[in-house]
Amino acid sequence: MIEISNVIKKYYVGMPNELTVLKDICLSIPEGQFVSVVGASGSGKSTLMNIIGALDRPTSGTYVLDGVPLQEMTENQLSEIRNKKIGFVFQTFNLIPRTTALNNVELPLFYMGAGKGERRKKAERLLELVGMGDRMTHMPNELSGGQKQRVAIARALANDPAIILADEPTGALDTQTGKLVMDIFLQINREERKTIVLITHNPELAEQTERIVTLSDGNIVSDHMNKKMEGARV
Repeated sequence: MIEISNVIKKYYVGMPNELTVLKDICLSIPEGQFVSVVGASGSGKSTLMNIIGALDRPTSGTYVLDGVPLQEMTENQLSEIRNKKIGFVFQTFNLIPRTTALNNVELPLFYMGAGKGERRKKAERLLELVGMGDRMTHMPNELSGGQKQRVAIARALANDPAIILADEPTGALDTQTGKLVMDIFLQINREERKTIVLITHNPELAEQTERIVTLSDGNIVSDHMNKKMEGARV
């Protein structure tokens, strides 16, 4: 599904302070896999996520998603790819503060042109899926950090994307709440068969995923299947 070949990402190209953030990255992620990308701050993991999420383009190299080379697409085409194929979950939740949890989840469906009844029914189902069925009418400021992140996960699932990209999704949460959020990701991967790419600096979170890719100074220094998770999926 995801095929990244010889990707290099540079900033300030041609200037004295030119900076190479990703160095000849090759990465293949099959459909349905739960992968963590681990690395210290500045290792390039967020830049890699932005490229996987079609939010940024590589300086050189290729990115093929479902057989389609994204480097040949226009900005409008990339936007359509993001809307249809990729769901994003961020550390800061990014919920709209003046509308309910239910309306936050409905919003992507509204932009996709879904009817009111369809939007409501699907948003309710997704909030139930993440354990927020009893908080649908609450505003974000009435929710805890963990509850906000669960709403954000439901919103990321609204358009039924094949891929979920989660950038430090537990970074603003305490340990126990972070575990609950990780349990939801594991459930989604197992039951919904979503491909999940988790960006994290936390090796303990990575140990809960099927595959662990480690970045350091823009290079992949380790890429292995997690033996602890073998047989965990059904």
